[in-house]
Amino acid sequence: MGYRLAIAALAFAISALGQTVVIHPKIIADVLTNPGMGIQTFQRFNGDSLNAGERWSEEGPTGPLSAAATPPDFPPSTISYCRWFWETLEPEKGKVRWDIIDNALDQARRHGQTLAIRLMPYDQKHPLPEWYRHSGAKRSNREGDAIWEQDFSDPLYLKNWGDLVRAAGARYDGNPILDTVDISSVGYWGEGWSDYMPAFQVQKKLIDIWFAAFPTTQLLMNFDEPDALRYGTLHGAGWRFDCLGDLRSKWSEMLDFYPQQIVRAGIGDVWRHSPVSMETCGVPAHWKSQGWDVNYILNEALRWHISSLNVKSSAIPPAWKSSFDEFQKHMGYRFELRRIEYPSAVRSDSSMHVGMWWVNSGVAPVYRPYILALDLHSSSTDKVVEIPADPRKWLPGDSLVEENIAVPEVPPGEYRLRVALLDSRTHQSAIKLGIAGRTGDGWYDLGPIAIREGSSAK
Repeated sequence: MGYRLAIAALAFAISALGQTVVIHPKIIADVLTNPGMGIQTFQRFNGDSLNAGERWSEEGPTGPLSAAATPPDFPPSTISYCRWFWETLEPEKGKVRWDIIDNALDQARRHGQTLAIRLMPYDQKHPLPEWYRHSGAKRSNREGDAIWEQDFSDPLYLKNWGDLVRAAGARYDGNPILDTVDISSVGYWGEGWSDYMPAFQVQKKLIDIWFAAFPTTQLLMNFDEPDALRYGTLHGAGWRFDCLGDLRSKWSEMLDFYPQQIVRAGIGDVWRHSPVSMETCGVPAHWKSQGWDVNYILNEALRWHISSLNVKSSAIPPAWKSSFDEFQKHMGYRFELRRIEYPSAVRSDSSMHVGMWWVNSGVAPVYRPYILALDLHSSSTDKVVEIPADPRKWLPGDSLVEENIAVPEVPPGEYRLRVALLDSRTHQSAIKLGIAGRTGDGWYDLGPIAIREGSSAK
């Protein structure tokens, strides 16, 4: 008799509180601008003028920039990528111009971006600091050669370059505006290659400086020596390469180096836990002038699970805009809530079962922590419920979230159920989803839900 009474009570509760609501949100095809991914601005920020023609500057900003008179025709960007030479940052030993990086961080914040950086030793036009070259440091090439080439196995280089890196880490590691930091060690632009490469054990010491200095901020390993690349990524760095698009006829990075290097270094699965960032070989206008196949290039980048791309703040050829738009719809992560089910009515002191089917239709996960949350929303009330799910685990493809969640105490009435991915620091909606229904505060409206008085109500 007790069993029959229990069944009857359950049937009455279902009748009283309603049936399960099943909603399939509408999928949209918009280009989404989201944190930690997309096309970057380079040596400048959202709204700044673009580089003219096929030229760009390797010198990062040393002060505020002037916004373009008219907004440039360039994708909105969540990441500004800037890099500076050692001689600019430390013109005198121990007197580092932190104001340069401080200003860039502030400008990125003001323009709704985070900042990715690289500190560079030197290149053909920007020598090592004069004070360092006259410190007794060893050079690898001959006196009189145009460029003073460093002996990278010299303990003075390890110490002085290491001092700069350690000081930068002490000042900036974990800064919420700092998106990524390139591991910069050897050779021109610190890209890890040189005619005077040191032994791997020396390379390893130069790489380890960065991991010790930046234990929190995501590091990126430049794509050159396979042993160094393998070592850096095994210790948590993502990777980047800087000649996406090279399709020269006799030998090319895209056909004769990059695919093979990914296999040789064993980094094909790094994207599962650390980001992949790329930089164009020249600029897109150069690809077009050479007759290179833009769709082949961009599809290869997607195949390698790209999250961000530096096109050197150069204009995208108008004829290729649709190709770049389609590319941006797939690079990085793209979260689509395909189905949600929940009860149409619940008591405020009870629990309810929620089932969600999510699809990541991008090529990579999100790498920073975000909070999956539901909101009971009315004209007078908002009550947020955090769901114990980790969106960083939503690799490309399908993910399920099935939870029994506590219904918060709210006044009885009719509500709208909303969903969002929240910034773990600010608890504000932070990620645009690939579905319709986005409201002014960044939440996504799903459907109605009724809240009844709890059983303990008097």
